[in-house]
Amino acid sequence: MEQKIENNRISIIRRIFGVSEFGLLVSLVIIFTFFSISSKYFFTVKNISNILGQISLPLIAAVGFSILLISGEVDISIGSLQAVVALPLLIIMNATGSFLLGVLAALLLGATIGIINGLLVTKLKINSLITTLGMYYTLRGTVYLITKKVAIADDSGSEIFFLIGNGKLYHFLPYSAILMFVILLFFIYIMKNTTYGRRIYAVGGNAEVARVMGINVEKIKFSAFILCSTLASMSAILLASRLGSANHLAGQGFEFQVVAAVILGGVSLSGGIGTLLGAFVGVFIIGIIQNGLGMMNVYTMWQLIITGSIIIMAVAIDELKKRHE
Repeated sequence: MEQKIENNRISIIRRIFGVSEFGLLVSLVIIFTFFSISSKYFFTVKNISNILGQISLPLIAAVGFSILLISGEVDISIGSLQAVVALPLLIIMNATGSFLLGVLAALLLGATIGIINGLLVTKLKINSLITTLGMYYTLRGTVYLITKKVAIADDSGSEIFFLIGNGKLYHFLPYSAILMFVILLFFIYIMKNTTYGRRIYAVGGNAEVARVMGINVEKIKFSAFILCSTLASMSAILLASRLGSANHLAGQGFEFQVVAAVILGGVSLSGGIGTLLGAFVGVFIIGIIQNGLGMMNVYTMWQLIITGSIIIMAVAIDELKKRHE
């Protein structure tokens, strides 16, 4: 009887999270337990708060990146975008003292970059990896030219700007984490319960079949590019808040952290497969590993090696899944 009750509990959990998410959840618990035993400072209120703050930036970007990947496209320019959208944010804030104007300018620039990427891919039919790789270097070079490799500090004195990236509700829950959960839940609903979400999966699963069904494939992919860049821009605003500046080095390697987490979370590189909940767990796992290794004083070089190994492992698993479908 007890075994039957236990099996029913597991079955309920599987239905809630899905098969792949359930496996990720088990992995998350194992990794969390390991670091809790390895470091007495890991499983503390302060550190859990820190982890939530740390994962909020990649998770917000990962939501948009996951949707784009599910649609069958990719954007690896989001790392450089982290640096470039901070420029209008800080420049306008310093000139006008207006946080709102700075944020609007940053989001507008981010959306514009998404529009350019989307047009190049959907209209000129350039491969999205090549397109966004070119954008990656273009944006990073632009930041170097404008800043002369010198950070633009925040001189506006805006308290809101400081709080969005550094403030905590009740001294525990980071405001950035609250924004992260709001965005995550909103787009989980969109992807599961709306026509747009179903079309994203249809286009990524088989673009030609989706076109026969009457779906405007180019329009869906174009919108996904804009969404990806806009959400990455929101993440960039939070990063600028934490740094207190527009830094030319901001976002270096960020795109690979997001890619690793999203693929680890079960979003397929081939498109049409994956969930935002899985992406969230993937980001959480990467965040815990990085935080835990840091608390164990593991050298940065080893942290990079481990992160790189996770990317390779995640891609290998994705390929194995496709071969057995």
